[in-house]
Amino acid sequence: MKTSIPARLRPLAQALLPLGLALSALPAAHAGATFKIDENNSISIGGGLRVSYSSVEDGAPSGTSRSNDFTMESARLYMSARIQKVFGVTFNLNGSEDEVKVLDAYAQYEPSPLFNVWMGRMLPPTDRANLDGPYYLSAWDYPGLVSSYPALFAGRDNGVTVWGKPLDGKLTYAFGLFQGHNRKLGLSNEDAKLLFAGRVAYAFLDAEPAPAYYTASTYYGAKDIFTVGLAMLQQSQGVGTAGNKDDYLGYNVDVLFEKNLGPGVLTLEGAAYKYDFKNVDVPAASGNVGGLAPGKAYLAGAAWLFPQAIGPGKFQPFVRYQRSSPDGPNNEVKAYDLGLNYVIAGHNARLSAVYTNTESDLTGTKIDKFLLGAQFQY
Repeated sequence: MKTSIPARLRPLAQALLPLGLALSALPAAHAGATFKIDENNSISIGGGLRVSYSSVEDGAPSGTSRSNDFTMESARLYMSARIQKVFGVTFNLNGSEDEVKVLDAYAQYEPSPLFNVWMGRMLPPTDRANLDGPYYLSAWDYPGLVSSYPALFAGRDNGVTVWGKPLDGKLTYAFGLFQGHNRKLGLSNEDAKLLFAGRVAYAFLDAEPAPAYYTASTYYGAKDIFTVGLAMLQQSQGVGTAGNKDDYLGYNVDVLFEKNLGPGVLTLEGAAYKYDFKNVDVPAASGNVGGLAPGKAYLAGAAWLFPQAIGPGKFQPFVRYQRSSPDGPNNEVKAYDLGLNYVIAGHNARLSAVYTNTESDLTGTKIDKFLLGAQFQY
């Protein structure tokens, strides 16, 4: 059955196709190269890059003209090693503009799919968006309007996680203890209370092919997916100052459905969040300090992957809606995304064109943004 791209999306398709054709001579992207030392030990290395052009309404330095910005959003170096098969080390770096930081750095004990232990800097088990990271979303931009759990850097924190995938991988559990929020003299966590993070997800159809307890928001039809996840983070004395503190509690439910229907792959995603504490946190600062607000948030998204290849890739239009409703009057912020991905090699080679409109009740403004992005991993 032949399908065609809707007329309203054809200008975006025409913008993406020439770049995709120019890249068609590149070798297929993959997850990196593995060098085998012997039958029990190996080293792997890979990388990732996200670059974009964006134009934002009133975003120029004048405050009255559109901005025109070319951004190196992320350059990543992935490194890992296996030692005697059951032990491992992962060390990943992330660079953006002129700054390079440690992204992940953890030791691994992985004796079985049912039980594993990681210790170091890693992604705490939270919502699907955070476990996707920017490279494995359906949309381009991270949904930071709704997914705002405390983190040290790029969703990470220092701690320990126990995880496993029983029932042939259909059930994924992950529980961890982490350094947590506001761990600073004069702030709420000067007593160094740990943050607990836990997630349980069940796949009612195929088990998700993502590694460990990680996720993606689309698998481009490789599996039939219907997964429901529940996550909770709790920390005593997690928000506020030493003299005005409160316990932190945040939790969410997220759902992913994906099905190859023949004429295309349908992807549906949703999430609901609750951040439950008093409005006492300090303004955001560097590190895992300040900036948290109580309230509710919601996310909904849909995508459709056309089956026919045009040039080296396939087109995938998507829509996404975010709504953040912090406690208090007139604080709601909404964002609408309408975009088109040109999928060359799954999440390893993808181009994106996105229009975003953000509405704020607090400021009474509506701001639109147009973005062209390119993402590659190897």
